[in-house]
Amino acid sequence: QVQLVESGGGLAQPGGSLTLSCAASGFAFDNYAMSWARQAPGKEREFVAGISYLGGRLVYADYVKGRFTISRDNAKNTLYLQMNSLKPGDTAMYYCARLPIPKAGPRQTISDYDYWGQGTQVTVSS
Repeated sequence: QVQLVESGGGLAQPGGSLTLSCAASGFAFDNYAMSWARQAPGKEREFVAGISYLGGRLVYADYVKGRFTISRDNAKNTLYLQMNSLKPGDTAMYYCARLPIPKAGPRQTISDYDYWGQGTQVTVSS
């Protein structure tokens, strides 16, 4: 069965960095676009970044552009999110998700994604 397991969250100071990982299993990882989304308490889940199945196309939400970098290692079935210049507003639960259309490009509409991980908490505070 499809499994997505996030890790790497934690507490960071404003201006600091964290790297999230998402280990995928149960499907042909290199055939599917993947994305990161986040959800803060009391807010709706929102798109953060997406990457095509071979990593050639990247899409970012405006509020993380220039600070976050999405990448993937298809040999390791792993998705990454490098987060730099963190702000308190980045505090949220971060999720990875799979787009269920083989070899499609990433999409910013999170309802288009079918499988989600359990999330990893990121807290940015001094």
